[in-house]
Amino acid sequence: MKTNMIPALRLTLFCAVFFSGIYTLIILGIAQFSPNKGKGEIVTSKGKTYHINVGQKFTKDKYFWSRPSAVNYNAASSGGSNKGPNNKEYLAEVKTRLDYFMKKNPTVKCEDIPSDLLTASGSGIDPDISIDGAKVQVERIAKTRNLSIDTIIKVINETKERPLFRMFGPEKVNVLALNIALDEISK
Repeated sequence: MKTNMIPALRLTLFCAVFFSGIYTLIILGIAQFSPNKGKGEIVTSKGKTYHINVGQKFTKDKYFWSRPSAVNYNAASSGGSNKGPNNKEYLAEVKTRLDYFMKKNPTVKCEDIPSDLLTASGSGIDPDISIDGAKVQVERIAKTRNLSIDTIIKVINETKERPLFRMFGPEKVNVLALNIALDEISK
């Protein structure tokens, strides 16, 4: 037993020191070479400052809606709902979101709504939605802002982000960037 305890204690001590101290300092050092020194990308619109890499809550009909958040878009407590697809409470929550979306977007067919508009991400603060998630909202926004559908599609295409090296991940659009671009057009 003694032969196993001493190496286990050494390993535990080493991991505690390395991962809570040294590794953290290494990552902090690397972050100093990124934009804004690792504090995230910040944008300013209408006199307010936002972190573009953190999901924002948009509820007005004139804006693209973000992905639902299990933590009410609070970056300090990011996390998912941890409810499985068979959980009755979770299914009721998704059904409520679907009903509300259908009420505000009556011309959209239920089967055309992508899952990212009804389910929260693992972090609860995902700033992006799929291109399909943006396109199903176009008609509502065009009507509310009195803009043409083509104009809004053009804004989506101008703000969409391509996958890394055009092969890792799907195309997506940052909701905050998209809504800021719409506000600029509507001026």
